[in-house]
Amino acid sequence: MSFLSNYLVTIIQQRLHNHFGPLNWWPADSPFEVIVGAILTQNTAWTNVEQAIHNLKQADVLSPEKLAKLPVNQLEELIRPSGFFRQKAARLQNLAIHLTEEWQNNLDDFCSGPLVAARQRLLALSGIGPETADSILLYAAGRPSFVVDAYTRRIFKRVGLLKGQESYDEIRQMFMQNLPEEVQLYNEYHAQIVQLAKTCCRKVKTFCSDCPLKGVCHHANPSI
Repeated sequence: MSFLSNYLVTIIQQRLHNHFGPLNWWPADSPFEVIVGAILTQNTAWTNVEQAIHNLKQADVLSPEKLAKLPVNQLEELIRPSGFFRQKAARLQNLAIHLTEEWQNNLDDFCSGPLVAARQRLLALSGIGPETADSILLYAAGRPSFVVDAYTRRIFKRVGLLKGQESYDEIRQMFMQNLPEEVQLYNEYHAQIVQLAKTCCRKVKTFCSDCPLKGVCHHANPSI
């Protein structure tokens, strides 16, 4: 990346922070609830995840021990609102069993040690891809692992920092190599990217005049 590109990663963070302020994401009552949410939110809207988590809480099964023992058909029914409920039930139960049998339900131990090693342990589990692994590390374990999602790709391609063919890890490194290694900063930056994508930088219709990035964005200003 050029010096200008490195500079823009920081400038964009500052502009988003000034515009949106702290967003305090991820909403959850416990680290394990964050893990469950990170799996349930795959390919669905957050409102659907909230309903599924509400069902799990109402059934009093939102813990590794209880999910590990819950009949899979019951788990599927509880998380049905999140979509792809059979796949997600299998992934949740696999993770719950792994945490229970291998780590005595100790999430801190499971996510401890060098960040690369902790990330690899998550990626080795069925159904846990890079975005889900980084969400768990950042939001549940408080580790400085930047989360990249479809919103990140959309916004930073429009700004002009991405061409569109970069891998997940290439985009992740763009942030991690050019920002201080701070959990709270990574947390808020990702949350603010999501908020921008939902309010101004939408998939089809954009609202560039209201966007805090309009002064540095190629999409809003093709002449830049």
